[in-house]
Amino acid sequence: MQNKRNSLNKVRTLQEAMTYMNNGCSLMFGGFGGVGNPPSLINGLLEKGINDLTLIGNDAGFPTIGIGKLISQGRAKKLIASHIGSNPVAGQLMVDEKLEVEFSPQGTLAERIRAGGVGLGGVLTDIGLDSMMEDGKQKVEVEGKTYLVEAALKADVAIVYAKRADEFGNLIYETSARNTNPLVAMAGKITIAEVEEIVPVGNLHPYEIHTPGIFVDVVVQSKGVDWKWAWE
Repeated sequence: MQNKRNSLNKVRTLQEAMTYMNNGCSLMFGGFGGVGNPPSLINGLLEKGINDLTLIGNDAGFPTIGIGKLISQGRAKKLIASHIGSNPVAGQLMVDEKLEVEFSPQGTLAERIRAGGVGLGGVLTDIGLDSMMEDGKQKVEVEGKTYLVEAALKADVAIVYAKRADEFGNLIYETSARNTNPLVAMAGKITIAEVEEIVPVGNLHPYEIHTPGIFVDVVVQSKGVDWKWAWE
């Protein structure tokens, strides 16, 4: 039994987790306005000096909080998000053509991520018809109604933040920090979870688990958050 449990242990050091991320990779992140971003992993990316990232997530965070730190320091070449208004640095980088930004309505973005996680090619939506949002996108007609085809989103690496995890990677999120994390956790070729508390397998009640460990490849102990004050 001890050997079986060891084979299910996905807990790694921050340094080991960093080996999955390299220059030019696509990186999907959980969080909303910084809340739910994994701070230790983001700081690890900064310390490793990783550049030319394609970032996929809800927003651009704040200049000095969460994913916003990567954007503010020029580590991203492209951002796919629903808005960037909370990070004026991102806006300036976009205006200066130093950051490519692909906007996607928030609900559509969430569905594109979910589609990537469950193996679909994309989703159909009427959001954006007859606007600049439809430029370059395929249209299809279903039962007499026209839709835009929005491609699914996946990433080389997905990083999420959770309150608790067991050694197999079953995750429990805390209140609003749950936000996009469950969707993001499914959509990475490699998913790394930063968590506040790690417990042995069997210590989490099955009904409490939000993300099953089958979606998680690596679990990292968090060193603490940097975003709570922004919402207090």
